[in-house]
Amino acid sequence: METNPTTTITTKQPVSPYVSTTNACKLCKPMGACLAFRGIEGAIPFLHGSQGCATYMRRYIISHFREPMDIASSSLGEKHAVYGGEANLRQGLVNVMNKYGAGLVGIATTCLTETIGDDVPMILKAFRQEWASREGSPELPLLVNVSTPSYSGTHMEGFHAAVRAMVDQLAGGTEQHDGVNLLPGFVSPADLRYLKEITADFGLRTILLPDYSDTLDGPALEDYEKIPRGGTPVRDLVSMGGSRATIELGRTLSARRRAGTQPGPTVMVRGLDTAGGLLEARFGVPLHGLGMPIGLRESDRFFEVLQDVAGICMPEKHALERGRLLDALVDGHKVVFGKRAVVYGEEDLVVGLTAFLCEIGVKPVLCASGGTGNGFREAIEAVTRDILFEPPEVREGVDFHEIAEEARGLSPDILVGHSKGYHLARRWNIPLIRVGFPIHDRFGGQRTLHLGYRGALALLDRLINELLERKQEDSPVGYTYL
Repeated sequence: METNPTTTITTKQPVSPYVSTTNACKLCKPMGACLAFRGIEGAIPFLHGSQGCATYMRRYIISHFREPMDIASSSLGEKHAVYGGEANLRQGLVNVMNKYGAGLVGIATTCLTETIGDDVPMILKAFRQEWASREGSPELPLLVNVSTPSYSGTHMEGFHAAVRAMVDQLAGGTEQHDGVNLLPGFVSPADLRYLKEITADFGLRTILLPDYSDTLDGPALEDYEKIPRGGTPVRDLVSMGGSRATIELGRTLSARRRAGTQPGPTVMVRGLDTAGGLLEARFGVPLHGLGMPIGLRESDRFFEVLQDVAGICMPEKHALERGRLLDALVDGHKVVFGKRAVVYGEEDLVVGLTAFLCEIGVKPVLCASGGTGNGFREAIEAVTRDILFEPPEVREGVDFHEIAEEARGLSPDILVGHSKGYHLARRWNIPLIRVGFPIHDRFGGQRTLHLGYRGALALLDRLINELLERKQEDSPVGYTYL
């Protein structure tokens, strides 16, 4: 493929400005927080807002993961929009303690409570003091709060805000230990299990935050568990300040942190933007900020860091998987080379997928996300500038109406993203490779593997087979031999 190391990426303005949002390419901020809290052992997500918010998010999450999902709510109504929701928040916490016996309650605010101005940290402080003064009261669970109004960001920002809040409010300067913190970002339960397998093969004791590999993809049980088994143990979360290193996945997170390393008065503030930056700034835990390891190059960087941290070479098992991926890239190159792709979804996932597509010979012509201001454009440039002669269009803060308008003249051969792009794929009669969240029109979205050499091989097989199937269907005679 031709290269041009001096190429830079530019963005375009919407073709026709309009006011409304049509089929958003993002989800609400507290939903991401609920998913992060679900990855803690013994935890219950709690939304301070109306009952409708919790009901909608439960239904939406269940449709992807095919698992029960309890989300508590303070169930505010019209009266509380005027007088405030403190009484309901207090009563809701008592109800959660009585019904679930949770060890941790993750409290995320919603648009309503942020708009009326409820001071949740102050309310929780008063609640703790009052509870401690009661004689014979049961032990109060850990209470972690995070501000997540939907109008201020996406579900990804809510996810990262909740992870950072847990580190900020629970991690302490404990004794040094050999553990390694791994902050994977929002990936599938299958990805989380694979990451634990990889780090175990390197002999590392890993603190994975969050870990919903079992809580959102568990086995069939005879009796319903109100709080499913699994998740990051709270004791491990508390000990993260004593770990020997932190590995944080996501190029947009790394971009924000890199901005914080520049000299000036904002160094500390920006350095605390992410959980990994917070651990480094507060406890001196060395931070390795990486891209999401999708594809060969990004996975190579991930394994290089693991080798440095563990002090050993890559285990043969993973070297063989890398070799099988290289062999498949050679075998499938004639099918995928020169194809044009539109990639959309969460910022870090899109960046990783773009890197993967470039190295297999597919040309990303449009990279789009509903998020804004998170270093998305810079991250796309970083993974494409040494490979593509003509850079892709990059669009931030867009919905699917804008994606369709932008892609109309780009002649894509394939769409790569979640289920909400299906209508575009159907309209254009091109394949859709379903990745990320949400996947509501197919089965097994929670078991989709994206990361590492194994994930890249699985994605490559799916992409090639989708292209071959479409070619067979469009052929007047068909064929049965490749």
